Amino acid sequence: MTPFGEKLRAIRSARKLALKDMAAGLQVSPAYLSAMEHGRRGKPSRRFVHRVCQYLGIIWDEAEELQNLADLSHPRVTVDTAGLDPKATLAANLLAENIAAMDEAALDRLLVLVDPKAPDETVPDEEEGETGPQT
Repeated sequence: MTPFGEKLRAIRSARKLALKDMAAGLQVSPAYLSAMEHGRRGKPSRRFVHRVCQYLGIIWDEAEELQNLADLSHPRVTVDTAGLDPKATLAANLLAENIAAMDEAALDRLLVLVDPKAPDETVPDEEEGETGPQT
């Protein structure tokens, strides 16, 4: 599931909309909408996100949030490390190789490192009993 798909499904569920009814309202097939929700389709187009916002009556900040999630929701990511430090290539390859085995806590720590908007949470330092940034 992608961040966009997860949010879309949560909104649909909160509004008690059946998948087939929402799909009809968006003029897409239920299979297409299901695939969007489950991340089996590519990144949603701006037009599709706009139609979703119109259908659901989503405006301003919530619409912007949905578009931002769509922009970050391509289920097959390519990382171009050409010309970067060899460590960048190593990091990208190790992430691709190991991401499926990472638990939620590890993903949260990773997000703190790579997302400038992620909350800077602190956790106890295991060795010293102090708190510090999650890594």
